[in-house]
Amino acid sequence: MRLDKFICKSTELSRTEARRVIHAGEIIVNGEIVTNEATQVHENNLITLAGRRLVARPSRYLMMHKPAGTLCSNVDGVYPSLFHRLDIDRADDLHIVGRLDADTTGLVLLTDDGRWSYHITHPDSGCNKVYRVTLRDSLTPDTAQLFNQGIRLQGEAKLTLPAQLESVTPTEVLLTIVEGRFHQVKRMFAAVGNKVVSLHREQIDQLRLDVPVGEWRHLTAEEVMSTSGQP
Repeated sequence: MRLDKFICKSTELSRTEARRVIHAGEIIVNGEIVTNEATQVHENNLITLAGRRLVARPSRYLMMHKPAGTLCSNVDGVYPSLFHRLDIDRADDLHIVGRLDADTTGLVLLTDDGRWSYHITHPDSGCNKVYRVTLRDSLTPDTAQLFNQGIRLQGEAKLTLPAQLESVTPTEVLLTIVEGRFHQVKRMFAAVGNKVVSLHREQIDQLRLDVPVGEWRHLTAEEVMSTSGQP
């Protein structure tokens, strides 16, 4: 991870304070002074501040049930940040793994482990994300095949990766994708002449949403290891 983030994770310093001690030449990495806060370091490196070795706190992994009308952001915007619902120390150290639109509900993962979140969100990991989608119009018979072949989204040349579509009712489907392009689900259905009325993410890899709306819980060690992004 970045050196400034490592310092925050191993001390009580804020990000601004961490950068100050780095720029002041107070951080030594494997015997050398490092003054660039963006330097990538590993937890196995010998990193010291004022002669004391820094050891990062254990990473945290959370599941939250995102309500509609909240933002997957650390700060408020037109809607409030879902971070207001986290009664946890140093919540600002966490980031969201695969953001949802303000009007989209469902499973959100939060962590301070960048490697874990990268593997979950990167398409090459093959990590499935399952959405329950309510549509304006009934599903046409060829939509599932089109989605499996890949859809060309408006303004993009590259087709989407194969997606699986399962019909629940004529206007309700389960969609499984491995990507996370901007507004991808809504744009996929728009490309075939339909419109998403509501969107809810209920599963990421082996993790199924199991907490009430607006609530959260820590993931177990087994759940963390069961995802595609094993640390």
